[in-house]
Amino acid sequence: MTQLYEHPGGKLRELGANRLSDIELLSIVLSSGIQGKSAEELATELLNKYGSFKGIANQPLKEFLKIKGLGDVKIIRIAAVFEIARRIVNEVKQENE
Repeated sequence: MTQLYEHPGGKLRELGANRLSDIELLSIVLSSGIQGKSAEELATELLNKYGSFKGIANQPLKEFLKIKGLGDVKIIRIAAVFEIARRIVNEVKQENE
């Protein structure tokens, strides 16, 4: 029997982050959508528009203001997540030198 989750956070809690799709992970960062567009739909739009997490990470923050449903709080969350990822990559690179 397949378990259905109302929000990807429940799936993450039960199965682990590695079992989530990129859309599900990004929708957790976004937290909520707007009227008529869920967080998952916003995440899908971002990934479709920029192609990947790397594509999203390479955008200037003001670029995200063009997407309906992304305001300052969501944009700041996105920026913080990608900065954390960059720092992890830099730490790993330094450890391997």
